[in-house]
Amino acid sequence: MMKIWGRNTSSNVQKVMWAVDELGIEVERIDVGGAFGKVKEAPYLAMNPNGLVPTLEEDDGFLLWESNSIVRYLAGKFDKTGMLEPKDSKARALANQWMDWQLSVCGPGIIPVFWQLIRTPPEKRDMAAVKSFTEKSIENFGMLDAQLGKTQFVAGDAFSYGDIPVGVMCYRFVQLVPDRPKTPNLDRWYAAISGRKAFKTQVGSVPLS
Repeated sequence: MMKIWGRNTSSNVQKVMWAVDELGIEVERIDVGGAFGKVKEAPYLAMNPNGLVPTLEEDDGFLLWESNSIVRYLAGKFDKTGMLEPKDSKARALANQWMDWQLSVCGPGIIPVFWQLIRTPPEKRDMAAVKSFTEKSIENFGMLDAQLGKTQFVAGDAFSYGDIPVGVMCYRFVQLVPDRPKTPNLDRWYAAISGRKAFKTQVGSVPLS
């Protein structure tokens, strides 16, 4: 059976497990990272030299790390209908564009807010950094709101794997920045993706910790 190495509280593991759930793939998820440790030990580093989660391991020994790459691989291998991976080349390029945007722009804005407010004791929090990164995140998600005023989902009018990484980050944004400007297009999209069974199971039901 395919294995996914990584704890369910990791946003990067959540991306993969959301895709797994959408595709109906049977996998074994193994808790490593965070409080579970093991990611800096030799056996895990032999699979993933970054010492991060997630890592995909297949029965034939194939290994893959980097969460967005895993999502694309799973869709390419198991999605026969185009439910996650758009068949149209332009829609597929746009989905990949927004997956890359999550890594380069969106994540670096909201993840520091998460680390300061969730993973850092109150007495050690850098509230100036929280303010700065919150403002940057509001700007970033405002960009997404503008896009979603043109299309139903990030890559067009159908849900795709492009919505998954951005959706996981938006879950954190909604939870961590309750006093944010109105974003009607983003709110409409977020209601749609957060209502999906796979999102509820793999993302929405997992407390930020």
